[in-house]
Amino acid sequence: MKLKHLLFAALLLAPGSAVLAQHTQVIAHRGFWDTPGSAQNSIAALVKADSIGCYGSEFDVWLTSDGQLVVNHDETFRGVTFQDATARECTAIRLDNGEQVPTLRQYLEKAQELKTRLILELKSHRTPEQETRAVEGIVKMVKELGLEHRTEYISFSRHAVREFIRLAPQGTPVYYLEGDVSPRELKAWGCAGPDYHFSVFKQHPEWIEESHAAGMKVNAWTVNEEEDMRRLIGQGVDFITTNAPVQLQYVLQEHRAE
Repeated sequence: MKLKHLLFAALLLAPGSAVLAQHTQVIAHRGFWDTPGSAQNSIAALVKADSIGCYGSEFDVWLTSDGQLVVNHDETFRGVTFQDATARECTAIRLDNGEQVPTLRQYLEKAQELKTRLILELKSHRTPEQETRAVEGIVKMVKELGLEHRTEYISFSRHAVREFIRLAPQGTPVYYLEGDVSPRELKAWGCAGPDYHFSVFKQHPEWIEESHAAGMKVNAWTVNEEEDMRRLIGQGVDFITTNAPVQLQYVLQEHRAE
């Protein structure tokens, strides 16, 4: 990491520091994992995203063969396919930092101690029935743990997005990820807005303005290069999801100072 990024991270962590909120907010992709002691979708990555003041920490959820919910990105990880495995088999897997794959409950219980928002992605499953069971379990657990006010939902699955809209409390932000639906259509679904790969907004820059005109917000992912960060900030996107959250925070700070 560049020295200026380390210095900015120190500023963020300093007691009483007052880094003003920007129009564009930072979401750590799979948590703040690209740092010592962390790993993608680990509880440590969630804690570290919170420690540097990210707006949100994104993470991925699967429904296991025995109906439990676990946190990981890949459909098959270290030889285990989550949809075909039990929760016990899934959580026996070790992440790169030595943690076990967490259950959603373990992940959310740790989140209760933190402030960062939870950007929960339900992975696309083989059947709509699996996705509905997963959404039901997620919404129920989030409510039980008192995290409804801090949780947002995203998915590549149209069915899962519509189920979150149907089952989560009214007003809960739900975003669609695939990039193949216009803001007008998303508004009709009841989505909070598009959450698309940044290349989509290169093809359709007008979708940012159209979303804002419709009262929706815009997230771009996964943005790791400063050039892309600066362009999207200039276009007024509301959120940027990145594997380099400290770098993005520095770019936002520079942008505010200009």
